[in-house]
Amino acid sequence: MTDGTGGSPDCKKVGVRDVRFGQRVKIVEPVNLYECSIGDDCFVGPYVEIQKGVVIGARTRIQSHSFVCELVAIGEDCVVAHGVMFINDLYATGTPAKGDKTLWKATHLGNRVLIGSNATILPVNICDDVVIGAGSVVTSDITVKGIYAGNPARLVREI
Repeated sequence: MTDGTGGSPDCKKVGVRDVRFGQRVKIVEPVNLYECSIGDDCFVGPYVEIQKGVVIGARTRIQSHSFVCELVAIGEDCVVAHGVMFINDLYATGTPAKGDKTLWKATHLGNRVLIGSNATILPVNICDDVVIGAGSVVTSDITVKGIYAGNPARLVREI
């Protein structure tokens, strides 16, 4: 296939490659899962990308159209709703890191974390038993169990 100018794109096909799956994992294709680890009894919906080095804990659900970038670890019994985006590049130099992974930062989610649709999670640590409201933007660590919402996400109430 050409673009009308005689050139052709460099097409990369990923699909599911080099993934360590636990028992009874369900995935709905199309997905891009590569060089990651997905625990027992997990579910991954369609149009999800989970990148290299990501660890997903047992019984966690990743719903459709979500993006889980490198340096993310998600605990057990979590729910990542539709369209959730994880970010590992904070543009610390004012531009994208452009492959300089030393500028990337990690994200760690505890157990029983529920993230609402279209939330954005910057590189943070989130403790166990947290609910993130739909559309929220998490910009700093969450150390208190509770419900968080807004941009930036703030504690609405403890649970």
